[in-house]
Amino acid sequence: MNSLDNIFHALSDATRREILAMLIDGEKSINEIAKPFAMSLPAVSKHIKVLENAGLISRRKDRQSRLCNLHYSSFVEIDQYLAQFRRAWLKRHERISQ
Repeated sequence: MNSLDNIFHALSDATRREILAMLIDGEKSINEIAKPFAMSLPAVSKHIKVLENAGLISRRKDRQSRLCNLHYSSFVEIDQYLAQFRRAWLKRHERISQ
């Protein structure tokens, strides 16, 4: 899969989108991420792995914890892809409005 396929696959799951939203406020440990979900820690770890493989988050080890944070360059890639559709929509909207 190319990177956009990986990204959109990762974004297709509501749990993974919630994890990304949690990370907007900053770095969190896997345990902090798992706390609000009614699933096992290994299940949450699998979601995190999908997000990491898509390049949406990165992990680092800090003493006893694994910390996750957003990896913003993938969001730039998403924005660049969607920008072409945004431009086309705006052009169409301008034609209709005139």
